Amino acid sequence: MHKFWTTRGWQQNALFLACIIMILAPLILRGNSCGQDFDFHFESWMGVVQHWDQGVFCPHWLDSANYGAGEPRFVFYPPLSWLLGAILGINMPWTWTPTVFIAVCLFGMEAACYKMAREWMPDQNARIAACLYVINPYILFVIYERGALAEFLAAVWLPLLVLYALRRKSSVLQLALIIAAIWLTNAPAAVMGSYTLAVIVVVAAIAERRWTLIVRAAAGMALGLGLATVYLIPAIYEQRWVEITRAIGPGLRIQDSFLFEHTGMAYHDLVLRAASSIAVSLLFATAVAAILYWRKRKQQTLRNPLLILAALITFLLFPASRIIWDITPELRFLQFPWRWLLFLGLIFATFTAGSLGDSFPTRRTKILRAAAVLALATVLISIAWRHYWQFCDDQDNIHAQIATAQQPGFEGTDEYTPRDADNGAIQQNLAPVRILSTPDGDAVDSSIDENPDWQPNEKDLLPAIVQIKRWQVEHMTAEVQSPQPGYAVLRVMDYPAWQVYVNSKPAPRQHRDDGLLAFPIPSGTSTIDVRYIATPDVWAGRAVSLVSLLIWIALWLAQAAKTRRQNGYHKANASRTSD
Repeated sequence: MHKFWTTRGWQQNALFLACIIMILAPLILRGNSCGQDFDFHFESWMGVVQHWDQGVFCPHWLDSANYGAGEPRFVFYPPLSWLLGAILGINMPWTWTPTVFIAVCLFGMEAACYKMAREWMPDQNARIAACLYVINPYILFVIYERGALAEFLAAVWLPLLVLYALRRKSSVLQLALIIAAIWLTNAPAAVMGSYTLAVIVVVAAIAERRWTLIVRAAAGMALGLGLATVYLIPAIYEQRWVEITRAIGPGLRIQDSFLFEHTGMAYHDLVLRAASSIAVSLLFATAVAAILYWRKRKQQTLRNPLLILAALITFLLFPASRIIWDITPELRFLQFPWRWLLFLGLIFATFTAGSLGDSFPTRRTKILRAAAVLALATVLISIAWRHYWQFCDDQDNIHAQIATAQQPGFEGTDEYTPRDADNGAIQQNLAPVRILSTPDGDAVDSSIDENPDWQPNEKDLLPAIVQIKRWQVEHMTAEVQSPQPGYAVLRVMDYPAWQVYVNSKPAPRQHRDDGLLAFPIPSGTSTIDVRYIATPDVWAGRAVSLVSLLIWIALWLAQAAKTRRQNGYHKANASRTSD
């Protein structure tokens, strides 16, 4: 890979750089594309920066969600994408951040795909594979239409997963890092990656009788999951505290999104038709490339596993595969079968580039190949620009989102809603602290109006004086003077990780239908202190990850020492031979 970063390497990558510029051009000329998930990611980036400004390095709670009542988003959503977005956001204007995020991912995808392809094909072919990987229609769909930036970042790791799973050189430690990286980037991509690893390793092991591949994959998976438990253990354990099954409600179920399915939900069906059209075109192109690659009868290590994987992906896109989706653990949380196109795009790029001649190409051949790739890029990006790019209206543009995150906040994510809470009953523009005569007072009926503006119910409010001493994302303090005993209701969603003290004593929680944090206070002056704490599952995740990291470092040091000994032995032999 060092060759890639040399002056000559940059010259050889002029084609790829041209493809990246073409992909970014619509975003530079027309502004950010506000796809379906763009708001979610941008909100997360701003939330992380807010935590850092307040001295909280490891965020858990996004307080702008649920109109200021917050949600435990950072417990459940993997950290690498929101960390990258936040780091970019504190070093440049927010208006630049999404485009630079996409550029970073594109460069990462190219470098990873080149490294993988270079293992099994000539340099020039590997560069073609890298370019085709970034311009394949599903990647453009993810960038422009969906705005699924975490899934897009996960595309960086996929070629390396294939490389370290199948190459002949020992690579347990590298494979572990990639598995951890995928799980820390995007959960659906990680589920797909885990099953992909199992499929390609088993196929390659059977075809070549290399059973060590299975041992390598098992060891890499175990160590990689161990490294990622800092996220995985809390995300899995704390699902019992939220309405996680809302993530697979109507419109988000597997059966709703098989190719060209019709649900009657207009927007869902419109997006599904676009994804289905991309799937058909990509399946056809991959089939043609696979036939040409098969005729080469070379590199069975790569060919056979990817052919079986492509066939399995094709099957999973149609209703006949429903039983697999139902019985395979966690697969239903992919929501959309066409997410598998993320992997199919890599297979298409690999087969297409691998089907080219292995001999060193002439200057004319290089020019013709570059022209063909640029022509394809022009066609695909033009179609994506016209049909997938999403206009940012006055509510979705970046300046509006910055203002909204500050006040009054935005609608929460359903699957992160605390259990038995109705986040549709949370009123907008609520006071940070209300003192009520009953714990469930001053509430609304969400079946009549969801998230209305707060209209204080004077009968429920006590004439208390509230002084906010501190109101940060994960720590709030206030002093209350109340003429009689009552209940403090905070503009904070109740969640087990909140530690509540009244006058330095733990306070019992009171249930409210809207899920807000409520607890009793005595008459007179009371001091309220509410903190978000690291629960036992969080500490368990950190401990397991730390132990896994120490194991990884020990194995790496042992491997490095062995390599040095071998190099010294070879040098000594060479010296004796020369004598």
